[in-house]
Amino acid sequence: MEATLEAVRRDGRGKGAARRTRRDGRVPAVYYGADKREDGRPLAIPITVDPKELLGILHSESGANTLISLKLDGGDSRVMIREYQLDPVTHRLLHADFYKVAMDKKVAVMVPIVVKGEPRGVKQQGGLLDFVHREVEIECLPADIPESIEVDVSELLVGQSVRLREVSTDVRWQPLTDPEVMLVHVVAPKLQAEAPAAEAATPAAPAEPEVIKKGKADKGEEEGE
Repeated sequence: MEATLEAVRRDGRGKGAARRTRRDGRVPAVYYGADKREDGRPLAIPITVDPKELLGILHSESGANTLISLKLDGGDSRVMIREYQLDPVTHRLLHADFYKVAMDKKVAVMVPIVVKGEPRGVKQQGGLLDFVHREVEIECLPADIPESIEVDVSELLVGQSVRLREVSTDVRWQPLTDPEVMLVHVVAPKLQAEAPAAEAATPAAPAEPEVIKKGKADKGEEEGE
């Protein structure tokens, strides 16, 4: 999936400027382009974006792996979301980082695993389908990023499993996660591990902003945000 996002350059740095941006109904963000600084790190451009538009992208089927056409200063760049920050209580968007991608160069992304069908081991043998890994890391061209990796579990019996190498053939991506990693398997109910006893309650630590990281590009840090 591809999407379009309008961006505007912003003035000022630091927490105060970021708060003013949010009060104005925008989200402070940083765009890391292809140009490099003298120290070799990507050139960072402070921008703002519409939180509703960005949330719409994040809530789409491709989510943070969406290829975005970023409109800035009359130009159009293909970017992806490297990370975004959410308020831990309200889940309001606080900040986002975007990095420019080259359409002819591969990128590394995390992709969710989805299952298709109901295992025979569940229907006929009373087993339980157990997810071992719900996402894996792959590498591919930006235009070939899949929304998810589908695993057909219809024929699985109790004791049988599906490994990453079994679903990574005849596709436009290569696994970075170990191909021998087990994705799903069917287990007998009595083999299901019981939930561990709850640990003694401890005083809750102050909530910190939730940061969801994406991508592999190097980034500089914007001071004060």
